[in-house]
Amino acid sequence: MAGACRRQAVVFVPGAGWEAEQALGSGDGRPGGGPRGADPDLCPCPSGGVSGCTLNPGEGGGRSARPRCLSALSVARPAGVCSMMKLPVQGSAEGLDAAFVGVPLDTGTSNRPGARFGPRQIRAESAMVRRYNASTGAAPFDSLQVADIGDVNVNLYNLPDSCRLIRESYQKIVASGCVPLTLGGDHTITYPILQAVAEKHGPVGLVHVDAHTDTGDRALGEKIYHGTPFRRCVEEGLLDCSRVVQIGIRGSSYDPDPYQYCREQGFRVVLAEECWLKSLGPLMEEVRKQMGEQPVYITFDIDGLDPAYAPGTGTPEVAGLTPAQALEIIRGCKGLNLVGCDLVEVAPMYDVSGNTALLAANLLFEMLCVLPRVQTGRGQLPPAPGATRL
Repeated sequence: MAGACRRQAVVFVPGAGWEAEQALGSGDGRPGGGPRGADPDLCPCPSGGVSGCTLNPGEGGGRSARPRCLSALSVARPAGVCSMMKLPVQGSAEGLDAAFVGVPLDTGTSNRPGARFGPRQIRAESAMVRRYNASTGAAPFDSLQVADIGDVNVNLYNLPDSCRLIRESYQKIVASGCVPLTLGGDHTITYPILQAVAEKHGPVGLVHVDAHTDTGDRALGEKIYHGTPFRRCVEEGLLDCSRVVQIGIRGSSYDPDPYQYCREQGFRVVLAEECWLKSLGPLMEEVRKQMGEQPVYITFDIDGLDPAYAPGTGTPEVAGLTPAQALEIIRGCKGLNLVGCDLVEVAPMYDVSGNTALLAANLLFEMLCVLPRVQTGRGQLPPAPGATRL
């Protein structure tokens, strides 16, 4: 794209991408964001604008660009590259504080397959997610370098090999200092991700939202599938078991005491029945105290929510959490030392409305908003009179 800023490795469709919005200006009232105005937070060129920019990464007096998601006030939502929140895409996590990464794997599913298509659909629905969290005041794109770094190239025909590929990919992401926010994929993927995370940070605390504990030992003779990741993690010392909480657990079982293993390890298991018809704010106060200042990982299985809200998943269980409770859980993690997050088990074909993937996209945005160093200085933003609903 002639004359466009070359700070990003990916060039978008002319007139429909991140560079296009910068050339047009954000038009949403941000400093430098008026019609055809350059945003200095996005392009730190000496000229102060995009046109004619030749700045390469590492130049410009040490100030780095801070790419944001596109505004529908400037670029049509259906236009351009289908990235998470229409963020810039780059080939690695180098130079990023946080990155969205897809793991399109469902070889470990036990019931309905289809989660391999989760990352693609979540990205598509994420076009509805905007830059600022008006409820919490969080401004992640004013605070962090964030991009979409694409998908792990998994092996759909070999689950153990896929786990190796995931682990090796995340070792590189984590080694770069970047916090991964993962779009799954079935819950098997959390096992190799935590192998990479624990390699750097040591055993981590776990905030686990799910209908199932995923602590089985084996099924059909196999020890790796989406029902076993956290038993494997315990066996390998990847978890600080005194700092594991599982929220939303429910459903029928094959054993009279299906949570015995979890209790023996020291996990806190919060059954869905304990969450019915109440705010989870008090629970999350207790969780924050339990987690302390040590590294914490969030893993969120979309089937933790009631299938009335999230039918697009492989192993739905009735009488689950509500979206409002999901927000309370994630927002309740603000202040924790978060070193990674994932959202798994979205299987789009079971929800033709797209609402399951839309909910997943919003939950991933909420995870981004509670990462360390995200500014919340603006406070809660009341709706402006006559504000444009885009």
